[in-house]
Amino acid sequence: MRPHLVLVHGSRLASSQWLPLLEGAVSVGLVDLPGHGSRDGERFTLARCVEVIDEAFDAAPAGAPVVLVGHSLGGYVAMAYAAERGARLDGLVLAGCSATPTGPGAAAYRVVAAVTERIGPDRMTRFNNRVLRRLYPAELIEPVIADGYYFTPTPDAWRAVMTHCRPAMLQGLQCPVLVLNGQWDQFRLGVRSVLRVLPHARVRTIAGASHLSNLDRPEAFAEEVVAFATSLS
Repeated sequence: MRPHLVLVHGSRLASSQWLPLLEGAVSVGLVDLPGHGSRDGERFTLARCVEVIDEAFDAAPAGAPVVLVGHSLGGYVAMAYAAERGARLDGLVLAGCSATPTGPGAAAYRVVAAVTERIGPDRMTRFNNRVLRRLYPAELIEPVIADGYYFTPTPDAWRAVMTHCRPAMLQGLQCPVLVLNGQWDQFRLGVRSVLRVLPHARVRTIAGASHLSNLDRPEAFAEEVVAFATSLS
């Protein structure tokens, strides 16, 4: 059977960040994390994230290899899921989440969260829209913008990540792992830490892409993920 991808989005966005480019060679299940998208209003906790991803796995086609794909916040959540439910995974893709969320990087996110709260969601939304529309073509970014941004869960989400999510939690994970980063992604700097825990993980870098590699170079991102997923079946 075709592999089935369970896709987990990044911070402040929702499942609309994923593009139909990943469909065809694989089937796709989309996840909205608590506090985001269709789950706006739910409180973000890692325990609830595990439940939500479990539901997505339960909905996968019977007999299909299931690959969990997490980007940024979704990648750290995917680590937490894999640590608890590793036996359910046929493969794991960690995109834009190689850096261990401690030290200066963690401090930077605390500052961003505080600034976001101070500025307020309306002004942050206008700012985000201007930036994204300058960076990406309308046909690519307007569906993402239309789904909105989810600022409220950010402090809880990143507090949970910084407290609990580490590459070390994947010690002993048996399924194949792809570590995928944009060339200019600041989170790429932690790849060696991941490889110390998962020495057999595959590492791929998307040339010319930043942290939002699936938007910067969507075809290349899709090609890497689909190639990894189909290699497992």
